[in-house]
Amino acid sequence: MAICESSSAQSGTNSEKSWWILHGLVAGAAIAAAAASYVALSPRWYGKFRSRAVGIIPARFASSRFQGKPLVQILGKPMIQRTWERAKMAGTLDHVVVATDDEKIAECCRGFGADVIMTSESCRNGTERCNEALQKLEKKYDIVVNIQGDEPLIEPEIIDGVVQALQLQRAPDAVFSTAVTSLKPEDGCDPNRVKCVVDNRGYAIYFSRGLIPYNKSGKVNPDFPYMLHLGIQSFDTKFLKIYPELPPTPLQLEEDLEQLKVLENGYKMKVIKVDHDAHGVDTPEDVEKIESLMRERNLS
Repeated sequence: MAICESSSAQSGTNSEKSWWILHGLVAGAAIAAAAASYVALSPRWYGKFRSRAVGIIPARFASSRFQGKPLVQILGKPMIQRTWERAKMAGTLDHVVVATDDEKIAECCRGFGADVIMTSESCRNGTERCNEALQKLEKKYDIVVNIQGDEPLIEPEIIDGVVQALQLQRAPDAVFSTAVTSLKPEDGCDPNRVKCVVDNRGYAIYFSRGLIPYNKSGKVNPDFPYMLHLGIQSFDTKFLKIYPELPPTPLQLEEDLEQLKVLENGYKMKVIKVDHDAHGVDTPEDVEKIESLMRERNLS
């Protein structure tokens, strides 16, 4: 049974006051930005059915944990190619492109037939890279799916699910959709496994690198249905254009989770539950695990 250990520390009254003042200033700026765009993104604003969807795979060469990760070979193919091939199988996507700031990645992707959009090195995360790529596409789209390039076994059905969550008017007030699956108890305290909690209508309440919900015992409850966040994200395109302009928020910065900026600014996020074994590649050691799994499933 996994146990999440915690430590407590005394902090002075002055430091607490300073933190709350800083929190208030940052949160106030975030609220002001959200209010400025709320009218444009209210449910009435959508007007028409969100029909056209594009899948964008953001990829960068530089990585603190795994340099050149998109180009690593997985059973004879670059990982970015395997992700692209899986994304192309999704029935809801009208187009799939790779967005990168690296010529080596771009050359590789063009070699196996992918469309490539070159983006700037200044993009701070995959969402901003998707937004820049969207502006450079000739055709117009209603939905953008941010497909993580390090998920070479992403299921096309999951991509379809997050698109349909925004298409079918099940959540007309949502500007963002994502997916979760069951969290394994042994991953409860792993900060690389992001957890999620939702309300009774399937809207996200919070995401955290820590265990949520957290009980009094400080231990993972093997009988509780904890949820693991999968990296795939789907945006309404008009919201995606606004997203980079929203200032960073306290919870986003503390957890280092960009989806928290959406929630802290008051926007709705629809979450779908899927049955999926998460097989992302975060470190070089994960490559061997992926290859072993693919051999077991006879995936070439």
